Amino acid sequence: MSPRLRDVAAGALPWALLLLMAAAGPAARAADTSAAQQLLRWSAQAGQPGDAAAGRVFFTSRHGGEWSCASCHGNPPTTNGRHESTGKTIAPLAPAFNPKSFTDTAKVEKWFRRNCRDVLERECSAREKADVLAFLQGLQP
Repeated sequence: MSPRLRDVAAGALPWALLLLMAAAGPAARAADTSAAQQLLRWSAQAGQPGDAAAGRVFFTSRHGGEWSCASCHGNPPTTNGRHESTGKTIAPLAPAFNPKSFTDTAKVEKWFRRNCRDVLERECSAREKADVLAFLQGLQP
């Protein structure tokens, strides 16, 4: 390979990788995230940063139903919780106590959708998600 062709090929490699990542779409990259990135995403959607104090109130309060988030996840959610009706063990929710917490966007969205319907009888807003995650991120060992 000529030196000129080698330089062109080397310069094209980073672009090819970027094109492959773009073609894979957001779903392929969504599984590799962090709680901090989730918080940034929801804060951006809400148009304001998550409020940990509001998140604590939201997490520990009942919203017209018989359960709060804390009913299953514990208060504080730093140790294993237990599902109120099934008795199934739930891993700690606070990211500092469970490194896998909030790292897979598809799972995070699935569980917020299910749990918000249980607690609120509707889906949570981006602001509610940002507030709850700001609260959870503030829980440290």
